[in-house]
Amino acid sequence: MLEDLDTKSAVPLYEQIAMRLKAAVATGELRAGDALPSVRQLAGRLRINPATVTQAYRALEGEGFAESRQGAGTYVKSVSTDARSRERIAQARRLVRDMLAEAARFGLSREQLNDAIRHELDGDSK
Repeated sequence: MLEDLDTKSAVPLYEQIAMRLKAAVATGELRAGDALPSVRQLAGRLRINPATVTQAYRALEGEGFAESRQGAGTYVKSVSTDARSRERIAQARRLVRDMLAEAARFGLSREQLNDAIRHELDGDSK
């Protein structure tokens, strides 16, 4: 879930971590009450500064996705169905933005992109 963070991205690492964890909550990969890795564990695993993980966890708390328990760690909070749905929609929009940026990099026209999407959605073997 967090293995492929992009250190060269314009999106700060703490934000990438928070987005990935919110997506995991939205899809049910992480559930209410699940413990998140300790700041030190996650920072060590990702080879980043612990302050970056702390910032990510604070962002998650601020958005209602996690809660810190003094001396016990950080845990996933119970998130409403509406909040999970909003997060899935936000993730879908991010995917589309990324896809459009890549398509522009390849010089694909809108028609070519629409054809490719239709092909994949329909399962055509053309």
